[in-house]
Amino acid sequence: QVQLVESGGGLVQAGGSLRLSCAASGRSFSSYAMGWFRQAAGKEREFVGAISRRGLSTYYADSVKGRFTISRDNAKNTVDLQMNSLKPEDTAVYYCAATPNYGTVVAGTSTGMDYWGKGTLVTVSS
Repeated sequence: QVQLVESGGGLVQAGGSLRLSCAASGRSFSSYAMGWFRQAAGKEREFVGAISRRGLSTYYADSVKGRFTISRDNAKNTVDLQMNSLKPEDTAVYYCAATPNYGTVVAGTSTGMDYWGKGTLVTVSS
């Protein structure tokens, strides 16, 4: 079992930045590839980005590429999402998720993820 808790959400103006963090507890964090997903009101959950187990590979949705950066610290059991140049359309609840296989995260389908946090709300005002 892996427990995931997101933090860092809030209200920010368009063009601003936020850094989300996901803290993991339970079984070996470094055994899991991690992903960030988001769900806007009335929309389906969508893939944001992925990071491999050792943090050597990352992959992003086209909508956030060049603006968002994922990093992880396996010693601290955390994975972060740095969000820059935020847009109103980035408003959503952001979730971190874990699964052993990096390819599964990159595929971007939320059904493939094994563990989920409860999410943190990001609101970007125009």
